Parts: sequence; structure tokens; C-alpha cells
Amino acid sequence: MSEELEDGNLVTKTEAFLTFVILSSWRDTITVLKSCDALSPWVENLQIVRRCCDSIAWKASRDNLTTSDDAWWLDDVATLRIDHFIRVITAIRAKGANPEVIGKCIMRYASRWLSGMDDELEDVRGYANQGKNGLQFSVLSGRRKEDQSAGSNKEKKAIIENLISILPPKKEAVPCRFLLEMLKMSIVYSVSPALISQLEKRVGMTLETATVKDLLIPNYKNEDQGKLLKSPDQQRTMHNLDVVHRIIEYFLMHEQDQQQLQPTPGKSSVSKLLDSYLAEIAKDPNVSVIQFQVLAEALPENARACHDGLYRAIDTYLKTHPSLSEHDRKRVSKLMICEKLSMDACMHAAQNERLPLRTAIQVLFSEQIKLRAAMQRKESAAESGNISEQETHQTETKSEIMTLKAELENVKTRMAELQKDYVELQLDYARLNNKQKQTVSWNLGWKRIRPSSLFQRKADGEEIEEGRKRSNSTSRKPSLRRRMSVS
Repeated sequence: MSEELEDGNLVTKTEAFLTFVILSSWRDTITVLKSCDALSPWVENLQIVRRCCDSIAWKASRDNLTTSDDAWWLDDVATLRIDHFIRVITAIRAKGANPEVIGKCIMRYASRWLSGMDDELEDVRGYANQGKNGLQFSVLSGRRKEDQSAGSNKEKKAIIENLISILPPKKEAVPCRFLLEMLKMSIVYSVSPALISQLEKRVGMTLETATVKDLLIPNYKNEDQGKLLKSPDQQRTMHNLDVVHRIIEYFLMHEQDQQQLQPTPGKSSVSKLLDSYLAEIAKDPNVSVIQFQVLAEALPENARACHDGLYRAIDTYLKTHPSLSEHDRKRVSKLMICEKLSMDACMHAAQNERLPLRTAIQVLFSEQIKLRAAMQRKESAAESGNISEQETHQTETKSEIMTLKAELENVKTRMAELQKDYVELQLDYARLNNKQKQTVSWNLGWKRIRPSSLFQRKADGEEIEEGRKRSNSTSRKPSLRRRMSVS
């Protein structure tokens, strides 16, 4: 079949047909590349796979690869086998494709071959139903059946690992939501820890664009099967808190590196995201005080300009865990700074019975300081204005000042009542301790005195009886004498 026997033999004709007919057509090239799946390794030795991949990359590069618009070739490339897809994407990237285009192609491939990506593995539906077996969680199963296109779990694992390995390094190449979906799938199918760590770092780079729903990663008992733990012996949390904590750490590391180049306002948005996440996980009865505290303190103090979101999470945690000790309640309440609460949050916290008394007093102090500062601002604004403005707004300013003064007096009264209640509680506690000590000592003394007192009572009783007899005998003698004298 070679040219040694005759010109234009089968090898030459096949080569010409492959070059001028197959590789010149987009659809035929895709068809031939798909048919190579069952002919390996011969097609590799004949360089057919390499030539098809290069042809597809060349035809795709004729499109405008510098824009992130949906390209016409994405759907066809997404139908290839994972190893062929990797080679095509590598060739396209070598021709200078935009990272956003590569990211779109990876997302299209994942949505086609990984079932459950569109449903985001269906987050946890309910939290808990109390019963004899402890906490039992209801979870949506999602798409757990293996479809024919994706193959077995091992094939899905290989697809996930290959897609992670070709992710563009650019931050904006793929959205944070897709990265978190890939992270959930990686945990389910037990992807290598190195690739999971790589995904966590990528999520940390774009954490400010994430949502609370994206961060709710179920805590699986068996990562190979993706089943939630239901055993009461191991009280594990509903969601994977360790993954989120590592993501926040990677975010802080990325922020520190970026601030050396230029300041970034990412911490404020991430602090609000974290507070909302804390409010969600606070509904889980299995979240311990230490886990809640570690997550709440993951961000530095200057990252939160306002602590209203953190207060809402603390209030939800205290409501879900009513059996916390006084020490744990104080420990949780110390996470928020009362001076960073808004007026509405201060008013709510001052009347919140779930907070420790000391925290409520601190809230009242901060509320008083804010009212005083507001009054001073109103007075200074009224004094700094011109005469016409003062005459126009004089009545309104006075009424506002009077209202603030009344609120300040109300706060002072409430704070005095709380302080009085606090002192009375301390006195009652001291009296109760003293009373218990006196009762114990009196009982011990009574046990010692009791035998001797009984003996003393018997002795006194005998002396009284002897006295009575003597008195009776003496009273009888004069009566006998009288009778004798009369006779």
C-alpha cells in the first residue's frame, strides 16, 4: 500500500483524503475525532488525533478569540472526549485565545458532562427533626444516577480533575459560583486534595462575588457516595465549615498581596457575606461555640464597619442553642463590638433577654454615647448655620433636641434599672449562699447536740418528779397534825 510499489497507492490516497477532505471540513473533523475513541492507540501512532485537534483549534482561532461572546464552536467542542477536549483547548490557548473564552468553553463542557452542575447539587432542604436517633437531616438527592453520557463515577472524577487543571489563571476567567459548584462536585467524587486546595484558592480570589447559597457546602459522611451523616454518635455539622474557613484564609492572603500593589475594597463585602453565612449556620444545633467563634473571628476587626449582621447571627445562634451556659453566652456575645451597632440594633439588643446582662448594659452605654453625640451634632449644626436658617429651622431643631433628650433620659432610666437589678441579683445570690452555709452548719451542730439534750431532758424530768413528791409529802404532814389536834 506504500509508494514503493506504485505511485498513488492506498497510503497516498488516504493521506490526501484526510488532508483535503476531512480536515478541511469542521463537521467531518469532529466526526473523525469522535470515531478515534475506539481505535486507540493506532490513531495516536498515525498522528490522526493530533492533526484533528490542530485543525479544530485552527478553525476556532479564525473566530474572534479575543472576545468573551459565545462562539459558534463551543457546543461541538463540548461533545468531545475529555482527553481530546484537553488537547483542543491547549491548542486554542496556544493561539492566543482570551481566558474568558477558555473559561466559557470549560463551563459548557462541565454543564454537559457533569450531571448536577445546573442544580448545584441541590442544597440542604431542612435542618433537623428531633427523634430517638438524634438529628435526621432531609437532603435533596439531586441527580445521583449515572447517565450514559458521563459514565461512571471514576470518569466523572477524571473529568473534574482535568477541568480543574486547565482553568485559566486569570481571576475573571470563570465566576465564583462555577468554582464553588466544581468544589462541591470535587468533594463528592473525592478529587485529589491538591486540586481541591487549588479550587479553594481560586474561590478565595473571587470571594467578594459569591453568595451565601454558594457557600453552603454540605458536610458529607462518605465523599465517594455523597451521603450526609445521620449517626447521633458523631454530631457533625450540617455544612462543611472547614472548607469555608480555608477559603476565607486564602481570601485574606490574596488581599494582602493585592494591597501591596493597590488597595482593594473587598473586605467590606466579604464581611457582610460572612455575617449572612454565620446567620445561616447558626440555625444548625450541632455548630459548637468554638466553631462559631473561629468563623466569626476569621476576618480582622477592621473588616467590619458595622456589627449589625454579626449581632443578627449571634442572636440566631443563642435562639437555636437555649441550653448554653452563662460562660458560653458571654463568650459568643463578646464577638460583637457594641460601639459598632446601629441605633436600631442597640434598641433591639437592649431588650434582648437572650443576651447576658453585662452585654445589655454595654449596649445601653453605647446607645447613650450615640445619643449624646447626635445631640451634639444637632446643636453644633444649629449654631454653625446662618441666622436665616436658624430662624427657619429653630423650632424643628428644638423639637429634635427635646426628643433626643427624652430618649437619653429613657436610656438612663433603663440603665439604672438594669444596674439595680444586677445588684439585687448579686445580693440574692450572696444571701442564698450564706443561708445554705448556715443551714449546713446548724444541721451539723444539731446532730452533735441532739443526744446530750435528750439526756439532759430526762435528768430534768427526774428532778421535777422528785420535787413534786417532796412538796406533796410536806403538804400532807400539816394536815395530819391538824386532825390530831382536833381529835
